[in-house]
Amino acid sequence: MIKIPPYLKKGDTIGITCPAGFMAAEKAQTCITVLQQWGYQVMVGKTLGSSSANYFSGTDEERHDELQAMLDDKNINAILCGRGGYGVGRIIDQLDFTKFKKNPKWIIGFSDITVLHSHIYTNLKIATLHAPMAAAFNEEGFKNEFVLSLQKVLTGKKANYKTAVHLFNKTGTATAELVGGNLSLLAHLTGTASDINTKNKILFIEDIGEQIYSIDRMLYQIKRSGKLDKLAGLIIGGFTDMKDTERPFGKTVQEVIAAIVAEYNYPVCFNFPVSHSKENYALKVGVVYELKVTGKTVQLKENDSNVSV
Repeated sequence: MIKIPPYLKKGDTIGITCPAGFMAAEKAQTCITVLQQWGYQVMVGKTLGSSSANYFSGTDEERHDELQAMLDDKNINAILCGRGGYGVGRIIDQLDFTKFKKNPKWIIGFSDITVLHSHIYTNLKIATLHAPMAAAFNEEGFKNEFVLSLQKVLTGKKANYKTAVHLFNKTGTATAELVGGNLSLLAHLTGTASDINTKNKILFIEDIGEQIYSIDRMLYQIKRSGKLDKLAGLIIGGFTDMKDTERPFGKTVQEVIAAIVAEYNYPVCFNFPVSHSKENYALKVGVVYELKVTGKTVQLKENDSNVSV
C-alpha cells in the first residue's frame, strides 16, 4: 500500500531547493510570492541562485546537504524543486530517507526530479508529485490550469483530467498505480536501485529536446527491459522541441511510439498534458488512477481509495 503524505493547510511551509541544475533566484520570485499568496510559508535554500560557476546549483555535497536537511526537517511540509536539468543521479545514493520515511512530505518537480520520484516509489512506497516547478509560475503562468492543478493537489483535491482524443490512441480502461516521468531518466535508471517495476501499472512518459532516433532507442531500451510488456495502461505526454537528423529518421515521434506499442492490448493515450511545456498537470506518482480512453474522450481520474497518512 502506497503512503500518501499529508496534504497542506494554510501556514504550512514549502521548502525550495535546486538539487540539479542552476536556477537564477529572480526566476523563482514569482513562484515564492504566489506560494505565499496561497497561504504557505516559504523556506528558500541557498542552492537557488547559488554562486556556482558551472552547470549545477552547487557542488554535489551542497546540493545533497540542502536536500537532506529539507527531507529531515519536520517543520517543512513539502519540498518544491526549483528546476530539473541534470544532477539528482549524482547524489541519490548518498541521501538518507530514514526520517523522511517516518514523516513523509510531498516532493514536487519533474524532468530530472524523475530520479527522486522513481527512487522513493521503488524503495519507500511513498507518493510524490510530478508537477510544475518554480519557472512555471512566471509570465502569469500561475493563473493557468496546470499550475493551479498543483495548488489543488496540495490541498487534497482529487484530480480528474480530461483531454482530447488522438488518432493513435488505443481504447480501454485501466485502474492502477501511476508511475513514470521523463523518458530519458527512466531509461537511465534501468538496472539501478532507483529503477521502477511497471507491471500492472499505468506508465506515463514525456521528454524534451531529443533526437527522434534517441526516443526510438530509449523506448526500445525500456521495451527490452520488460517495462512495456505487462502495463495496465500507457500515457504519452508531450515530446517537445524534438530534433531530426540531416538524413531524416522517417517517422514522427508519435509514429515511433505507436509502432513500438502496437502489439499491446492495454489502453494508450497520446498528447496527454504532462510535459516540459506549460501543459503539465500535477500527477501523484504511486497513487491509483483510472485511465479511460474512448473514441470520444480521454479521462485520467484519481481513485477514491487513496487516503493520506
